[in-house]
Amino acid sequence: MTDTTAPHLPPATGRPGLGAQFAAGVDAERAKRARSSDIAPLVRLLPYLARRRADLALAGLFLVLAAAATLALPAAARQLVDGGFATAQATAVNRGFAVLVAVAVLMAVFSASRFYFVTKLGERVVADLKTDFHAHLTRLSPAFYARVRVGEALSRLTVDATLIDTVVSSSASIAIRNVLMLTGGLAMMMATSAWLTGLTLLIIPAVLVPILTFGRRVRTLSATAQDRVAEAGAEAGETLDALQTVQAFGREPEARARFAGAVEASFAAALARVRARALMTALAITIVFGGIVLVLWEGARSVMGGTMTPGELTQFVLLAMLTGSGAGALAEVWGDLQKAAGASARLFEIMDETPEIAAPASPVVLPSPVRGTLAFEHVSFRYPEIEGSTAPPPPAVTDVSFTVQPGETVAIVGPSGAGKSTLFKLALRLFDPQTGQVRLDGVDARDVDPAAWRDAFAWVSQSPDLFTASAADNIAWGRTGATRAEIEAAARRAEAEPFILSRLGGWDSPVGDRGRALSGGERQRLAIARALVRAAPVLLLDEATSALDAENERLVQKAFDEVMHGRTTLVIAHRLATVQRADRILVMEDGRIVEEGRHDTLVAQGGLYAHLARLQFGG
Repeated sequence: MTDTTAPHLPPATGRPGLGAQFAAGVDAERAKRARSSDIAPLVRLLPYLARRRADLALAGLFLVLAAAATLALPAAARQLVDGGFATAQATAVNRGFAVLVAVAVLMAVFSASRFYFVTKLGERVVADLKTDFHAHLTRLSPAFYARVRVGEALSRLTVDATLIDTVVSSSASIAIRNVLMLTGGLAMMMATSAWLTGLTLLIIPAVLVPILTFGRRVRTLSATAQDRVAEAGAEAGETLDALQTVQAFGREPEARARFAGAVEASFAAALARVRARALMTALAITIVFGGIVLVLWEGARSVMGGTMTPGELTQFVLLAMLTGSGAGALAEVWGDLQKAAGASARLFEIMDETPEIAAPASPVVLPSPVRGTLAFEHVSFRYPEIEGSTAPPPPAVTDVSFTVQPGETVAIVGPSGAGKSTLFKLALRLFDPQTGQVRLDGVDARDVDPAAWRDAFAWVSQSPDLFTASAADNIAWGRTGATRAEIEAAARRAEAEPFILSRLGGWDSPVGDRGRALSGGERQRLAIARALVRAAPVLLLDEATSALDAENERLVQKAFDEVMHGRTTLVIAHRLATVQRADRILVMEDGRIVEEGRHDTLVAQGGLYAHLARLQFGG
């Protein structure tokens, strides 16, 4: 029965960060990015560059040297024309070509060195960024992933990080090189001919117009395109994760159509970005080289008038080409920078998300050793709002209080949705209750570092997660530093050794992608072994034997009876036969504890437990 007197719970606490933005829609997120400065998010990469000072210094050194060598080519060409061709002396001509070759060799060496160190720096920065981002994803609580699809977060780890890699290892280097070329070239042009340089400078404002006009639009369209790519990736990930269900219900055409629609939306957004960027680049290059032609015409008149030597005009032409190509490249690179700025903004939005479950400033240390007195005191909790939902979710548990003493086994039963598994999530501090406290040996969970708190628990879930690794590695996840002997002993106690040695082919054989090649019972036995090797003072068993046949359940239960001795144990089970020997049974309904006692006592009371027992045992 539903209790209509249940108090209204406040919404889940925590900073309203990215999850709230997703709940409001990606349009609000995109609008916020559009209002920010064009490439301001790239500033967030500076600390990562600062970590690699040596590579940064070498990259900067060879950037300058490569630009200087490139700018030296026009000077060498001027010397060849005025000092060689004009004098018609073979020695001078040979010397001029020798200087040109030397400068070209230096330019090649410096450019190759620039490419190596800049690319190395970019790859290193992105590797550090990916590592930090993934580490942050593992710190975020399940409440965050209740609001944001995992595929969306992973898209930022892959797609957005790749865009940043392109900028740091390539586009940024090109931008800096062309800035150096532009400034150095203009200075040399001024020294060669102030009049022609003045005419050239008139081109710059005309070039800036398309850059500034289309630049912001390119960045907005880039953010939109990245959002669409992320949505397509999330759609694909969701379908593949549930592929067996999709195939079982024959929904492959619908899944393909949904993904195709997401891909088409991504393509349309990318095409709009490419169109705007192409137009911006075309206008910039047309203006630049149109202006250069005009300047060259004026330079030719100066040579014919005797106010300028052929060598000076040659030098000026080459410098103008270098600066012009630099300006054109800057227009193109600007689009890359804006695209990467959008990627950085998206990535750092998650990096700025504060984990809702985090260690306090001065964490309390649990008693050593942990005795295992687990207490729930007036605990009430509701899950975070689901993205797109128009109403807050109902309470999952309401005013729950009970204590489990060290060595005591307490079973929790009740219909589906009663709140049983929620209690385990609160015990593990995957979520914090909105009201009330969860205590271990008298210490509030909120006062302890979550990692230290969870060290006191071993958990077997109803649908255990396995990793794409060997059977031994999956068991070893239970405890850092577990020895091979401990791993194999835990597997034997969990009745997992037979199938590991026979069907898998040994301890070091892989279990396949997330263990999907294993049966449900085999997966569960590996998870049980993982919990056994942990040897924690509190044991949480959520339908731990539900996927086992009767014979294996009997064998595994013997192992549990041994490991449960002296440990605080909470057991969730729908099959009441597995909880009859518990010291106490808590009966839950609609998020509340409605009955408590031993099996025989609860049957005699004739309440909800007795009803469930009649359904399973008959009578």
